Amino acid sequence: MSNYTIGVDMGGTNLRVAAVDELGETIERITLGTQLSLGRDRVIDDMCSSIQQLVQKHAGAKLLGIGIGVPGIIDKQTGSVRAAANLPGWAGFPVRAEIERRLQTQVILENDSRVATLGEKWLGVGRSVNDMAMLTLGTGVGGGLVLGGKIWYGVNGMGGEFGHFTVEPEGHPCGCGSRGCLEQYASATAVVRMAREAIAEGAAGLSRMTELSSKGIYELAMQRDPGALQIFRRMGRALGIVLADMVNGLDLPMYVIGGGAVSAWDAFAPTMFEELKARSVVYATTSSDSAKKAIITQATLGSDAGLLGAARLPMM
Repeated sequence: MSNYTIGVDMGGTNLRVAAVDELGETIERITLGTQLSLGRDRVIDDMCSSIQQLVQKHAGAKLLGIGIGVPGIIDKQTGSVRAAANLPGWAGFPVRAEIERRLQTQVILENDSRVATLGEKWLGVGRSVNDMAMLTLGTGVGGGLVLGGKIWYGVNGMGGEFGHFTVEPEGHPCGCGSRGCLEQYASATAVVRMAREAIAEGAAGLSRMTELSSKGIYELAMQRDPGALQIFRRMGRALGIVLADMVNGLDLPMYVIGGGAVSAWDAFAPTMFEELKARSVVYATTSSDSAKKAIITQATLGSDAGLLGAARLPMM
């Protein structure tokens, strides 16, 4: 067997660990439930024992390192989680140092949206370009920026936080302290909130739903329910505004949209492209112009993007 790395994708529901070779082939993977309710140490115990299981099983090959994607803001200098709303007890804890102490090998800790972006660049839809940006639509909205084939961090390590671009200056309050952030209009959480607001205003179709979920609201939109359709138009408009700003300001060859909420593409994409064309200098041009239009597309690796991106980190 060739050299390999281990990638870890720590989600709110599942903890996934995989041994991946230098060509991107998954040799073996382990999937567990993420026992967040049992505390930080239990999750780290499960993570380390799964990693050790893979290392022992493939002792004949050289382990190049371990990459770990977690849902939070990472301090690259200290290897700790600066902030993570869904990881109680993790903020400020030296996660990287603790795992390296237990495993006695190099560990790279990274934000989950960034590793998903790296995964799509390496083995997914972005493999043909050196520069790309990705928006991940899930419970919130994350993102990542790859320039020259490598993750771009910025001076404070905040590069790629596209979920906090402002789309409505006096819009809905965001957990970051601002108002009208993309995350408040294009996440699964936002879809449910907007549905509740629509019900309060008398949306008949939505009010008949027994349980509000982004999936159920999408299915209602596909049945041409006016209230549900309007929610996804708002989502598409917000995404179109942000994409236009990114196209105008960054001029990258590719912008990718991934994450669980991208399954509602059919509902939000038409409005998204309309807004993009109205606001982007390049997309406003006609097809006869020489300007090259960036590719705006869906991610192709699905939930594997983060796992493969995490495995890629020690190879770089």
